[in-house]
Amino acid sequence: MASDTAPRTAPGQAVSPSADDRPLLLVIFGATGDLARRKLYPGLHRLLATGSLPGGLAVVGTGRHEPDGPYGELVADAVREFGAEDPDGKALAALREAARFRTSSAEDGTGLAEAVREARAALGGDCRTLLYLSVPPATMEGLLRMIGDTGLAEDASLILEKPFGEDTASARSLNAVLHQVVPEDRVFRIDHFLGKEAVQNVLVLRFANEWLAALWNREHIASVQIDVPEEIGIEGRASFMESTGTFRDMVSTHLSQILGFVALEPPATLDAASLRAAKLELYRCLRPFDPADTVFGQYEGYREEEGVAADSRSETFVALRAFVDNDRWRDVPFLLRTGKAMGSGARTVTLTLRDCRKGPFAGLGDRDGEGPPALVLELSDEPSVRLEVRAKVPGRGLEVGRAALDLRFDEAFGGARPLEAYERLLLDALHGDATLFTGAEEVERLWEVCAPVLQDPPEPEPYARGSYGPKAALDLAGPDGWRVRGA
Repeated sequence: MASDTAPRTAPGQAVSPSADDRPLLLVIFGATGDLARRKLYPGLHRLLATGSLPGGLAVVGTGRHEPDGPYGELVADAVREFGAEDPDGKALAALREAARFRTSSAEDGTGLAEAVREARAALGGDCRTLLYLSVPPATMEGLLRMIGDTGLAEDASLILEKPFGEDTASARSLNAVLHQVVPEDRVFRIDHFLGKEAVQNVLVLRFANEWLAALWNREHIASVQIDVPEEIGIEGRASFMESTGTFRDMVSTHLSQILGFVALEPPATLDAASLRAAKLELYRCLRPFDPADTVFGQYEGYREEEGVAADSRSETFVALRAFVDNDRWRDVPFLLRTGKAMGSGARTVTLTLRDCRKGPFAGLGDRDGEGPPALVLELSDEPSVRLEVRAKVPGRGLEVGRAALDLRFDEAFGGARPLEAYERLLLDALHGDATLFTGAEEVERLWEVCAPVLQDPPEPEPYARGSYGPKAALDLAGPDGWRVRGA
């Protein structure tokens, strides 16, 4: 087993935001879509409000159809609806003023290319250009060819939203086309979970605390749960769910990337090359997912949602058991779960510790309802770490109970507000830091891991809204159950 030597740099440490004041041109494909409205525009507003973006800024939105009303107002309305309760008026006005829209498609990008040339000329010859592709996998390859043919990619970097392809073959084809347009070092495949403070803290906890690093293996850890339930339903995104499904949307991306951070061997440093190499090594040891250890679900009432087929077999829920075949993790089950319309929105990584009651404590049981000790990492916007240990219950007798040590980062660090995930990743891409983005080989390997389930998908089992998934998924976790569960 490799030594858990702590890397000497933190993710993105080498990059200093706002050191480069060259103007920025941001071109957003899918500019009227849900992701742009909920995440990109509020993120841009806050970066402007905090002085993290240069003074010279142009935002060119694009898509097949013009928005209803002025594009600048769509952007401003999105900031008001999904951003801060009290938007910064000066930043909001600047963002509205910077925004313009031009239609385009995979078949015709001439008008967009003209608008981009005009924006570059207005900003000056030293402006930086980011092309943000927030589009479905099926349309991405055609758009990339158009971007290459029209010269839009000249001196530009590309940010691509997940999922990256739909299977191994399409991911390889997409990467091949992508590399004809721009080199890999100008590609930023965004997975916003990697921009979360809580996920980055997994690396710091592991490698900056030697006592904890020494326990991070199969000798001390009995199982790992990566649990990302959602209380919301599909929120009007029937087209996406019907074409993509939860397995492609969440398991091949978010959950597998978290697994990578939890399970990888210590990289030499935490720069992009070392971290990607460590994750790729881990994914090569990740056993292909077994359909027999995978449960699909579909919440009751999904087929009545607008835009959903009456006989839809699209899964809104996935739970599976995975294994990493290396010396550190052999035979330790990794339990992954995610779904829509569930009973909680808690997002946790739970490392269940092995039972170590030996010697004079052998045979002492836990109090009713209390499971084994665990290290619980909360992945919310207010992250925390909870170490649950066995301790003596006060009293004359020797009764063993469970107590907890809690670390809340907002309290520990004076209430400092971290960057939201998209804010952080937009800044990193702007400054060319690919540390928290995924590489081509990672993506292709993960689709290989997913291939058996894609080729032989389980039949989705119904589950009630507000529940924790089908019974078969609850049974996957064994006698200790899932950390996030109903009463």
